Amino acid sequence: MTPGQTVGPFFHLGLTFPGDSELVPAGHPQAVHLRGFVLDGEGAAVPDALVELWQAGPDGEVVRETGSLRRDGWTFTGWGRAGTDATGRYTFSTLVPGGAAPFFALVVFARGLTDRLFTRAYLPGAPLPPGLPESLRAVAEGRGFRFDIRLQGDNETVFLTFQEQRP
Repeated sequence: MTPGQTVGPFFHLGLTFPGDSELVPAGHPQAVHLRGFVLDGEGAAVPDALVELWQAGPDGEVVRETGSLRRDGWTFTGWGRAGTDATGRYTFSTLVPGGAAPFFALVVFARGLTDRLFTRAYLPGAPLPPGLPESLRAVAEGRGFRFDIRLQGDNETVFLTFQEQRP
């Protein structure tokens, strides 16, 4: 395993693309949003962060469709990417994930980080796996959910560690 490199603030130079945050079109009959803010340790907006979303389909199954980089407007791929705006806000248009404990898997890239950060946003009312804090629960908001990501400081988001598995 090699050490990470500092990421950003260069996301606008090629990591975002048209429709990247629209896993389904906003007008889709089952579309919901997942939105929130990426905040630093002082509670200030991080305007140049990138958030990736990975999720199961509404049936709870892992989506294996291709087409995330060139969306066709109807194929749900379960993956999206959203850069934050000047206020630190990110927004996805997606479907509600299914499964026994439905969640959105989020990966955060931001300036000053030596590697990406992994977290999850569990749906309101979904059971949390044992040992995970309530702070990993998204809040119902309008026609969707809100999940703010705090990189450090008071109420820091819980970030998860994954062991690399080699064949």
